[in-house]
Amino acid sequence: MKTIITACALLMFLAPATGGAQDFFIYPAKGQSQDQQEQDKYSCYQWAKGQTGFDPMEAPRATAPPPAQEAAKGGLFKGAARGALAGLAVGAIAGDAGKGAAIGAAGGGLIGGARRSDQKRSEAHNRDQWARDQTQQYTQRRNSYNRAYTGCLEGRGYTVK
Repeated sequence: MKTIITACALLMFLAPATGGAQDFFIYPAKGQSQDQQEQDKYSCYQWAKGQTGFDPMEAPRATAPPPAQEAAKGGLFKGAARGALAGLAVGAIAGDAGKGAAIGAAGGGLIGGARRSDQKRSEAHNRDQWARDQTQQYTQRRNSYNRAYTGCLEGRGYTVK
């Protein structure tokens, strides 16, 4: 489920950058006809796509899978159970097993909860970093395509802005 949410978040990051293939103002500086303009734009689209391996008409895709979730570490109840066992043993030696178990459970619960919280925070950071990396890669590939596309059109006698 979290992978789906992460993938949706990635698409939301990329969506503003995915407009159509022609995000440009193209002026026929040599008086090209409308039919010639359409032919040239399509030829340049094909050429730029071939040069860069990027197709702006395709929906954005991740280039790497999202980071895997780790098995849950710690947790309030696991920590409390471990702490209670350790406290029971220490309490038995000290002469009050019940009190030792209670103290151990409280301490273990705190440590276990903190460990799980740290793990969740780390996983969230890793997912965010992955999304930033994917967005950066997409932007770089899109910019490379844009340079190739505009270069092709300018070579055919168009002014492109």
